[in-house]
Amino acid sequence: MKNLRTFGINPLKYSLIYLALAFCFALGVKAQELPPVITFSPKDYQADNQNWSITQGENKHIYVANNKGLLEHDGETWNLYPSPNQSILRSVFYHDDKIYSGSYREFGFWENQPSGELKYHSLSNDIIDSIGTDEQFWKIDRLEKWIIFQSLDHIYTYNYDDQNLKKVIIDGSITKMYKLGNDLFFQIANQGLYKIQDGNPVLVSDHPIFRENLIINLYKHDTEILVQTDTKGIFTLENSPKQWPQSYNKIQDLSVYTSLQTKSGKFILGTISQGVVFLNRDGSLDKKISQQEALYNNTVLSIFEDKDKNIWLGLDNGINCVNVDSPISVYKGDRGILGTVYASAIFEDKLFLGTNQGLFTRPLDDASANFTLVEGSSGQVWSLNVVDGDLLCGHNNGTFSYSNNQFNQISNIIGTWCFKPIPNNPNLILQGHYKGMSILEKKSGTWSLRNSINGFDVSSKFIEFVSPTEVLIDHEYKGVYKVTLNENYSEVENIYQFENFDKGLYSSLTKFKNSVYYAQRSGVWEYKPDKNEFVRNSLLSKLYSPSTYSSGKLASTAGEIGLWSFNKNSIDFTLQGKIDEKFRLASIPITSDTRETMAGYENVYQLDKQHYLMGSTQGYLVIDIDKFFKTNIDKTLKITTIKFKENGGIYKALDLEASPNLKNKFNNIYFNFSIPYFQKYFASEYQYKLKGFLDEWSGWKEEHEATFSNLPSGDYEFQVRARVGDLYQTETQSYSFTIKRPFVFSNGMIVLYILLLLITILLIHNAYRRYYKKQKNELKRRANRELELKELESQKQLINVKNEQLQQDIDNKSRELAVSTMSLIKKNEFLGSIKDELQKEKPLSKSSQNVIKIINKNINNTDDWRMFEEAFNNSDKDFLKTMKSKHPSLTPNDLKLCAYLRLNLSSKEIAPLFNISTKSVEVKRYRLRKKMSLPREVGLTDYILEI
Repeated sequence: MKNLRTFGINPLKYSLIYLALAFCFALGVKAQELPPVITFSPKDYQADNQNWSITQGENKHIYVANNKGLLEHDGETWNLYPSPNQSILRSVFYHDDKIYSGSYREFGFWENQPSGELKYHSLSNDIIDSIGTDEQFWKIDRLEKWIIFQSLDHIYTYNYDDQNLKKVIIDGSITKMYKLGNDLFFQIANQGLYKIQDGNPVLVSDHPIFRENLIINLYKHDTEILVQTDTKGIFTLENSPKQWPQSYNKIQDLSVYTSLQTKSGKFILGTISQGVVFLNRDGSLDKKISQQEALYNNTVLSIFEDKDKNIWLGLDNGINCVNVDSPISVYKGDRGILGTVYASAIFEDKLFLGTNQGLFTRPLDDASANFTLVEGSSGQVWSLNVVDGDLLCGHNNGTFSYSNNQFNQISNIIGTWCFKPIPNNPNLILQGHYKGMSILEKKSGTWSLRNSINGFDVSSKFIEFVSPTEVLIDHEYKGVYKVTLNENYSEVENIYQFENFDKGLYSSLTKFKNSVYYAQRSGVWEYKPDKNEFVRNSLLSKLYSPSTYSSGKLASTAGEIGLWSFNKNSIDFTLQGKIDEKFRLASIPITSDTRETMAGYENVYQLDKQHYLMGSTQGYLVIDIDKFFKTNIDKTLKITTIKFKENGGIYKALDLEASPNLKNKFNNIYFNFSIPYFQKYFASEYQYKLKGFLDEWSGWKEEHEATFSNLPSGDYEFQVRARVGDLYQTETQSYSFTIKRPFVFSNGMIVLYILLLLITILLIHNAYRRYYKKQKNELKRRANRELELKELESQKQLINVKNEQLQQDIDNKSRELAVSTMSLIKKNEFLGSIKDELQKEKPLSKSSQNVIKIINKNINNTDDWRMFEEAFNNSDKDFLKTMKSKHPSLTPNDLKLCAYLRLNLSSKEIAPLFNISTKSVEVKRYRLRKKMSLPREVGLTDYILEI
């Protein structure tokens, strides 16, 4: 430490002296009820051990100068901003939305960016040549419109109005700088105390006290200025400095490295090896907190009081926050000697604690006094009750009575759970133990065991009277019993077990406002004597929920608060109405992890009207209810960080004030939010929803971040709200953003799709028009074709008719031809017969010869042939032409024969036509075959008919 070297002191030797002083000081310090202390280890804030300076912004974020850089704490998350030149950050100071910082040969300020991150701006770059090669800036403060940067060699002033930077030359080595009112003081080693006046150093005092000792700080106290030295204590600033306060010199044993005067005028001293010491306004010792009590490290490098009166300590290893204004005080037994507190009581102006180590006590009016073990009480203490001027102690070894500093055993029945005075019998007490119940009786001012109660051997941890001879007993695993005792309280007359509700671990039975309540995981039931049944109490059942249940133990007190229940996230209780007897529910947001109570054995004892003692596994807590309800939490919920990324990508920060339109692939969104509320026992809880995706609020949780992955395109609004138990609930903070549609579904592409659709529709329309036109034409063509076909059909039918008519004509002609042929045949036959008859006459007369000539002429009449030929051609067109073309060698007589054969006439029928014999016809036929060259197997007539 350079400050020590400045005074020519060996740091190692000095450290050994500090350690020895610390040891001596520790021996004289007693255990105390201390304010809660929050610890942040280097692992918590992810930076180096040493923390040299602390400040707070307007947003109530805490900023710490760490070896690695600037630490920012928003109440939930720590962020580290590496120092600008990778050197140790020695000092920080907030003013007007800027965090000024100083390090090795570098000073400047940090500003918030729209994304919520900090960006550094150097002020020393322009004067770097005038900064010494070994200068570090240890202190920053403000005086009027100047920001003052102090190194061990010089002082630099920065006018934030005109941005003018000046260097104040100091002749000597500066130890520390102190602002007091409108004056800026500093100490020059081996010279004394100076202040800046008109821009120049002016000597204030060169008294040996201020010249030879390291000055840590200056205080304004009433009309005096007090000077804090490192090892000599506090002195008044005057020509002849005096020790202050004169009545208390204990702080002279301290080795002070840093100090602070609080807004209330009290003093806080941070030591090199003895932790932190709190002094009252008059300089008397208030309390001391060291590593032995709660600190993470005993060397305090910096002290800061935030806007909520919390005291922040920058340590040589870690950071602590002391909640000096908390409604909760904490007592932790030294080195585990006290143990877990199961019961507490006030008796004979002493506070008694029953623990798993025994019965402990200390004076009630001296909170700093050590607890001492009551002789003979070692072992598990289950309960403490003040009855008729005696303190009864339920112990694992039996029952004991404490009075007038005497601890005596009054029952050797092991495992006494509880004591219940018997109604209308002030000298009798019913006690429950491991094996059932027994009766204590007071005779001649002394309690003793009268008898055990026969007939019930179930462990009786919770007992409540519902009538002078009837009790309700709860067993965690077996359930609730109603036990009727005889009038002498010696035997059990009746046992009834309730079956209408579930048994439950950590269940309990408690009397409150003359009603007996049974509590377990499923809720709270009230006993109705007239119906002999338990009925679920809807209001008190709200004390428990399946998601937050940790213990069904109900504790009762006689003050404004009646019933206490203990859940994972809070301590809940009933509050008595001011006007009527109705009560309401309230809670203290202390989680089960931080209160460190034994599940199922939670206990609360009312110390006075406003203070309640609650036992824990390492001591106890004292809750100041009035102070709790008067706690003013002026906190604003902030969305501190918003980041986005694509799948598999790296998160990028978003502008906190913007409403961005994100590309579709950047659909993974991260939100971080916080309340800058720095209380150890009061947990902040958050609730959020993402409108457009999840429209229902999430449950209240301590998680201060939310991530949404693979969000579909659309418009979203993230909403978040916070609460600190029943003390405070914030307004909703929101952030809107849009995830664009994919490029293929973007507006431009949609327009393109519409155009393509219109073009496609037009093309399809035209195609359909062409198609339907083609179909129309096809239909028209088909119709025309059908018409043509119908017309052709008609024509065909007409032709068929005509053909039929022609056929009929042909048939008629054929018939005519046949008739004509037959007529011709018959005529020739007739003429031939006449001729034959005439030729029989021998000799022939001339007249007969004439007749025969006429007959021959008529038989060979060519006119008859032509008539026949014409009729034949009409009936069988082109036959004769075909025959002639196929057989050109045929003569007219051959064609005649063919025609006659075509008519399927026999040789006998043909002979008259030629006026020849039948044999001659056969000869003709034979010759005709030869001319036609017909094979033998082919008949002549058949051949002619087939042509």
